[in-house]
Amino acid sequence: MSAPRYIPKRSAEVPAAEFSTAEEAWFWFVRCQLVRREGAQLGGGGGSFQRPCDPDDVYRIAMKLSRKGVIGKEHLCVLGTFGLTGRPPDARCANEAQASRLWNEALDRLSTVLREKGIIA
Repeated sequence: MSAPRYIPKRSAEVPAAEFSTAEEAWFWFVRCQLVRREGAQLGGGGGSFQRPCDPDDVYRIAMKLSRKGVIGKEHLCVLGTFGLTGRPPDARCANEAQASRLWNEALDRLSTVLREKGIIA
């Protein structure tokens, strides 16, 4: 008896799952970047669901907002720093209060564009 063949699902058969928040989309983007650094190649849609965008789309939106002056270098620094730690800054900690404010501002501005593009619900 032969082993069952693996037949990948076509992208039309795999349901798309929007992100619920800009924060979720941002952490997903950062995780994808970390996996890329380790040598993985993203794509193929082999999971049980697919995302409504590529990780690069989240990056492009953030960079576009930065170029337009909607978010500043401080916002990007906080997004990068806390994205790598895998947690948002804690406003209750005195040394993270400013970072928390910048984090919330950046994600608020990102969420507007991400929602328009159908990336977040």
